[in-house]
Amino acid sequence: MTTTPPLLSGLDGLMSLSRREGVDIRPTLLRVLTDIYVQAPTHTGDEEQQFVELASRLIEQVDDATRAAVRARLAIYAQTPAAIAEQLEIRSRHRGAPAPPALPATPSRPEPDRATEPVAAASAPSNAPLPMLPNDAARISEMFFAAGSGQRAAILFHLADAPLKTATHVPTARAERAVQILERAAFAADVETFTHELADALILPARIAARVVDDGGGEPLACALKALGVSSAVFQRVLLFLNPEVGASVATVYRLSRLYDRISERAALILLAAWHGAVMPAARAKYQPLLHDDERNRPRALAPQPRVEVQQKNHDASARTNLRHDKEN
Repeated sequence: MTTTPPLLSGLDGLMSLSRREGVDIRPTLLRVLTDIYVQAPTHTGDEEQQFVELASRLIEQVDDATRAAVRARLAIYAQTPAAIAEQLEIRSRHRGAPAPPALPATPSRPEPDRATEPVAAASAPSNAPLPMLPNDAARISEMFFAAGSGQRAAILFHLADAPLKTATHVPTARAERAVQILERAAFAADVETFTHELADALILPARIAARVVDDGGGEPLACALKALGVSSAVFQRVLLFLNPEVGASVATVYRLSRLYDRISERAALILLAAWHGAVMPAARAKYQPLLHDDERNRPRALAPQPRVEVQQKNHDASARTNLRHDKEN
């Protein structure tokens, strides 16, 4: 039975980001989706259907430059779905058909009227980075962990251009101390100490830090150390000694070393922000029922009630005494 790849499901969930006011990340989503799709030579019917559903919506909503870039990628891909090819006006390349013609140059936009520039600038949406809501952060985190090596690389390269707010840089003195501890722990193959220090330096929950260190692909660890500002040489030494299985694979060390040099610090910090935010939905799910039960099962304040009744009786008795005294007088 065919199952839907978790990565495409994660991208479907990320559509919620594109519906929020402020910064538009739909071009980034479409580029990531396209790059992931063309990496596989073939696709199942479910994969193709989901790609068509997601891509067709985004194609109608992105700018001309993004649409042209996606069209160029899909024009040379043999398994481009017919619906998307028709939407992007890509000619068929079956049976030795000639390659599609070069894309026409994007027409230049007319120069804006100088007199209206201040008005246009005031009405334009803000270009400030968009902070991630907890559910969005959780989707990005799970999408990254569920992806394969090539798909993770595509996500990271496009995250660098996404207008999302990054995590805060680790202070230099703290980062330098952390790098020394991490390198010593890696030389000793002390995974526990390494994980604890990484969690402390990047302010990550223990379970997220453990997931980063234990991941078999190595990309999460590369992102974590890139966010910490670790040099390429130190990263390579960590790969060689921390996990003997990874260090013994020349191909894995070479692949991760190349990836480390290519990914940007900004992409790593955006992913770090997603890891920070991904903890909040789980925390809410964990603690909200407890608070609800506490509120529902909280004992009623019965102790003060007898005191109120005693005060009322004393008041009534005093009133009757004063009344009799007035009558006698």
